[in-house]
Amino acid sequence: MTHDSRDLESLFARCFLDSHRTVLVGGGAEPLYTPATDAQPARIVYRADYFASALHEVAHWCIAGPHRRTLEDFGYWYCPDGRTAEQQAAFERVEVAPQALEWVFADACGWRFELSADNVESGMGPSPEFRGAVRARRDALVERGLSGRARRFVAALAARYQNETLSDYA
Repeated sequence: MTHDSRDLESLFARCFLDSHRTVLVGGGAEPLYTPATDAQPARIVYRADYFASALHEVAHWCIAGPHRRTLEDFGYWYCPDGRTAEQQAAFERVEVAPQALEWVFADACGWRFELSADNVESGMGPSPEFRGAVRARRDALVERGLSGRARRFVAALAARYQNETLSDYA
């Protein structure tokens, strides 16, 4: 089965356009979340047409609470590629939860998850501590199950990609 990011856009719209006035949109030079306005729904923009970027940005959205979803980029700190070791450590601390949930999404649709340090210029890959923390969080999500938007999206992914692992996340 092919993995086309446009399929994720359609799937996401079926799950959340009516209930949350939110769309998933590819083609971005950089990921960006913009809250809804009176004229348009909230937009989760993912990088280019990258399937993994779409899964990752949906993970951020699923984690963000109601207040955060009223803020551009959920009000989170972000320092671009070329981070110092201290900035990278801060990045890794805030990325554990979204990357763990992205991994669950990837599992649900049969996509190979790859941990991202998102810091190519500095040559820093994911630290061993980050790898362990993301794995532990992912395992905890599988053990206790998902709720809300994440559960709904996993169910839709598993159905679309005919993946029987849905019960792992119930």
